[in-house]
Amino acid sequence: MPNSIRETRAKLLEFALGLPDSREDLPWGERVVKVNKKVFVFLGRDMDPHFGMSVKLPTSAKSALRLPFTEPTGYGLGKSGWVSAKLDDKSQASYEMLRDWVRESYCAVAPKALSEQVSGEVSAKKAAKKAKAKAANEANAGKGKSSSARKKAPKASAKR
Repeated sequence: MPNSIRETRAKLLEFALGLPDSREDLPWGERVVKVNKKVFVFLGRDMDPHFGMSVKLPTSAKSALRLPFTEPTGYGLGKSGWVSAKLDDKSQASYEMLRDWVRESYCAVAPKALSEQVSGEVSAKKAAKKAKAKAANEANAGKGKSSSARKKAPKASAKR
């Protein structure tokens, strides 16, 4: 494996291990990084002459698979959006692109709370709910009442 590919692999491993609750493992003699006991990036074996990696890309798999150095991951994982890349100095794969793939894979595999920390995204539903609550509080504050100060009037009983 040429030095630049070794350096890229080392940087990707460092990046992956820097993601929340990630940890390194060596099942089957292959270096992987997991979150919540689930693999999100396969980085191959250290002694392999090339650098191969596999990541889950639910959003960008189609575009990634157009690259000449990628293919659907074997063992049926490709059907679930996993992409394998076999890299060398001629691959023209930038560290930034590979890092983004690792991030996307992490977000696809990690629990939602961890994924949101990394992606910086809050679901539209959550954002809309927060905005609605804020607007209601501001409207009530303008009337001199808070939402907790309002009480429903008791219903009149239907006694005769």
